[in-house]
Amino acid sequence: MEKRLSQKTIFLTGAARGIGATCARIFVSQGAKVFLVDRDQVALEALAAELNQAGEVAIPRVLDITNRADVEQAVRSMHEVWGRVDVLINNAGITRDSLTAKMTEEAWDQVIAVNLKGPMICTQAVFPIMKEQQSGVILSASSVSALGNIGQANYAASKSGLIGLTKTWALEFARFGIRVNAVAPGFTATEMVTTIPEEIQAKLVAQIPLRRFATPEEIAKAYTFLASDDASYITGQVLYVDGG
Repeated sequence: MEKRLSQKTIFLTGAARGIGATCARIFVSQGAKVFLVDRDQVALEALAAELNQAGEVAIPRVLDITNRADVEQAVRSMHEVWGRVDVLINNAGITRDSLTAKMTEEAWDQVIAVNLKGPMICTQAVFPIMKEQQSGVILSASSVSALGNIGQANYAASKSGLIGLTKTWALEFARFGIRVNAVAPGFTATEMVTTIPEEIQAKLVAQIPLRRFATPEEIAKAYTFLASDDASYITGQVLYVDGG
């Protein structure tokens, strides 16, 4: 049986840990080659070494996705090596939580830059290649926080903004054979969430109908489906993976 992502090349931001690293492992297991992008050089190179034990399937690149020139150069490098850019995963994101009344301009600017400007730059960088191919998939990491969350005005705005970009790109890019969707995870058992105090974790779990956090694998499988040809008639959608 052919693997779900056989022969696909994927540009994955925020790849070094958490959901990103899990996506990379599952993508490779499903036949893809992955261009790994992150700012954490040590974790990034360790992941690439792990993935490349089974063959040359991963290229690590330390990169700030808010730097347009560097992103464009990285995309060119990927295209030169593999000849295609089939999928972009806009996964990189940061939080700088604070109540709105106390939020600094710096905290606002940092989150908007990484979570919203970065995906815009990455999408603009891959678009000419996907247009020439007349095919491509762009997937972005939104969040249930896009619907609003106390202490996360900057994060919620960025993730809501990604939904707006997703729906706009889907309309603009459809005539070039490019599909665009977003995944909106709920609370997921990553390093970021598991450091939350246990009593707060318990309160969060009590609000989830399935009564547990998602695993990174469950989020990664949603990306895998949307990146694959099994989702060939799905575009402009937001897939909530939030336990209800």
